[in-house]
Amino acid sequence: MGLSKTEEFTVKDNKIAKYAKALAHPARIAILQLLIKKQSCVCGDIVEDLPLSQSTVSQHLKELKEAGLIKGDIEGVKVCYCIDEKEWESAKNYLAQLFASYSSRNKCC
Repeated sequence: MGLSKTEEFTVKDNKIAKYAKALAHPARIAILQLLIKKQSCVCGDIVEDLPLSQSTVSQHLKELKEAGLIKGDIEGVKVCYCIDEKEWESAKNYLAQLFASYSSRNKCC
């Protein structure tokens, strides 16, 4: 979706789409689960825990970082990643609101 089209939607809609895009690949889910499990910054261990090449993992980390779900700090030649707690809470709230807005009382199909 081009930039001009995203402007047609609310800030909330765009944020939900940003989070959904970041969560739309199983490798990124695996990375997030790894970071959650470790409960600390992870430096370089991510590639060892996934069946993916370094370059592929780096691309997925970039997507997660652009969505704001993770943050990274440079330590020497390594980048250490962890969950961005503030953005994580925001994503949780936006996605919860979306799912909570549906009522199963309206059986249309």
